[in-house]
Amino acid sequence: MKSSYGGSKQGFLDERADDSQPLREYAISIQQKRKIREIQNAQTKRTTGWVQWKENWKSCRKLADDTKELLYTMQLWRKDIRSIEGTKSRANSSGKFGSGVQSYFMFLRFLVLLNFVMFVLMFGFVTLPIAISRNTVFNSSHVVSYASDIAPECTKYKAAIEGLGYFHKYIFDLLSGTGFLEWTYLFYGYYTVEAINFKDHRYNIPLAYLLVTFAYLILSLLWIVKRSVEGFKQSLVSDEDRFQSYCNKIFAGWDFCITDESTAALKHNSLQYELKTDLEEERIRQKIAERTRAETCRIYLLRIFLNFIVVTVLAISFYCIYRTSIFSQEFGKQTFPGADMLNLVVEYLPSIVITIANFITPIIFKIIVNFEDYTPAFEIRCTLMRCVFVRLANIGVLLITLWTRITYCVFGICSLCGYNHDTYPCWESRVGQEMYKLMIFDFIIISAVTIFVEFPRKLLVQHCSFKPLQWWGLQTFEIPQNVLEIVYGQTICWIGTFYCPLLPAIATVKYFIIFYIKKIGLMKNCIPSPKPFRASSSNFFFLLVLLIGLILACIPVGTGIAYMRSSKACGPFVAFNTSWDIIGYTVNRMPPGLQKIFNGITSEAFAVPFFVLICLILFYFIALAGAHKRVVMQLRKQLALEGRDKLFLIRKLAELQTSMSKMPTTQSSTFDLKTNQTLQYLHPQKLQADVHV
Repeated sequence: MKSSYGGSKQGFLDERADDSQPLREYAISIQQKRKIREIQNAQTKRTTGWVQWKENWKSCRKLADDTKELLYTMQLWRKDIRSIEGTKSRANSSGKFGSGVQSYFMFLRFLVLLNFVMFVLMFGFVTLPIAISRNTVFNSSHVVSYASDIAPECTKYKAAIEGLGYFHKYIFDLLSGTGFLEWTYLFYGYYTVEAINFKDHRYNIPLAYLLVTFAYLILSLLWIVKRSVEGFKQSLVSDEDRFQSYCNKIFAGWDFCITDESTAALKHNSLQYELKTDLEEERIRQKIAERTRAETCRIYLLRIFLNFIVVTVLAISFYCIYRTSIFSQEFGKQTFPGADMLNLVVEYLPSIVITIANFITPIIFKIIVNFEDYTPAFEIRCTLMRCVFVRLANIGVLLITLWTRITYCVFGICSLCGYNHDTYPCWESRVGQEMYKLMIFDFIIISAVTIFVEFPRKLLVQHCSFKPLQWWGLQTFEIPQNVLEIVYGQTICWIGTFYCPLLPAIATVKYFIIFYIKKIGLMKNCIPSPKPFRASSSNFFFLLVLLIGLILACIPVGTGIAYMRSSKACGPFVAFNTSWDIIGYTVNRMPPGLQKIFNGITSEAFAVPFFVLICLILFYFIALAGAHKRVVMQLRKQLALEGRDKLFLIRKLAELQTSMSKMPTTQSSTFDLKTNQTLQYLHPQKLQADVHV
């Protein structure tokens, strides 16, 4: 009896030791609490090494999951974006906008976060240290050119800073980036600091400026690629057999964890929209399959002719931008006192022409693509690629024209400084001003179109019975055009951040406001599009277009860093021939061992084998993906064959049942034997099919 009591007492102590409840809450003696504490300490000592590491790893994973869940609940505009998919239009309550429009607003949210991170990088590592050094006791050394052969004419730069004359003058300066804004933290020319000395540490501003530029470009690339891979996976999952897609949506598409009525309505609308998209694509695919050879030839000839028209429109657009850019720069050399409005219009003339081209060409392309008889998904992609080429090429024409004027030399004027220092004493700030004007003007146009075009159109169509207005009808939310607007603005931001360091802050505020402008315009003025399209492929394609914009933005930025002569009158790189020279200067000041490592990494002996290795790895993954694709196709064929076997056996079973109903009773035992054999054969086939699925 005593041993039984002792065993139960020991079990009680072991049970309390495993409990997480504090010991002070137990009504037991001090001696028992001490024994429980000893047991807990012994257990802690036993969980060392591998077991302890696994427990710590589980805790870290749980913490990461909890953090991810918390960030998801705190996600910007989460409820607003979820509500857009199933929201009915107030202009026409008969339809819903669907997941395609929702994907646009998710894309806009991504750009807001990206620009905010870019602003934090540039502000934290470049702007803030200079601002602190100029307003505190820290010592900051201003740049003095190391080269002794620089002509004094190259170092003359005086920003057009004037006193307060008229209020409208400040408005003009705010819109054009000149005047009082030219000599602020907004533009490149203001960052004339070589280094900041924090006690015993020296902060190299030119190196930080260049490294932050590389950092935001690389970060943008990695972030876009990461999201593109996720979208590509979704598109691969959705790229399946059409019959299988219908079955999955109808029989397995519902989420039975949904308990909220509004969430259930959103899910119902989402499934309905996806089924409509599948049926529309199937209808067009069937129409294409039923074409005759004559109809196919007619369509291809028509597409060739329409593409010739597209090329002509592009050529006219580029020529107009080129001529207006030259006229604006020639006119800017002259001064007309009292003609502030005229000067502002001429300053904005390239931006105005670019905006007009960006507004007119998508309308022309939309009309053209209606005659080319493409599927809705390919129609959007084709229009998007054409308009992307127009918008990004327009920026390229403007920059080429501007840089041609910067390096254009007459009578040996460039021999002193390596650029046209008379017209552009601080050419980097001039490029930053052009990008700033494009950003501001783009925002003004987007806001003005929503307020002064889309809303009046809705009122006229709803309250006026004029036949042409009724034929014009209520507008739909044009996803390609809206995506192009923000991709165009983001490309401007990538190009201009090097020359206008605070441009990401302007872009963040711009996209934040545009979200609400577009949402209100969507709810108030738009009706759902009659041509549904798949959102999974759209998300991937949006990011692909954005990636193209990033790659094209790296070309002018890289050219300005590596090949263009730095201004000798402003900016952090006046001591160097080009901005890239700061890298060589920094490497030469490193210890000899680090210099050898850096030179070895950047040499051809390392670069060529590294490139070959990357190509081999890429080839391996491409071959692996092809092998996996072939295996998937074989498994699908095997599933189809096993399905036919099942149908054959079920048909035989039905025939046996029919014949049994006509047989005498004495033959029922024979039928039972055949039925059992059939079921025994059918059952393992079913299991095998389930395993393959």
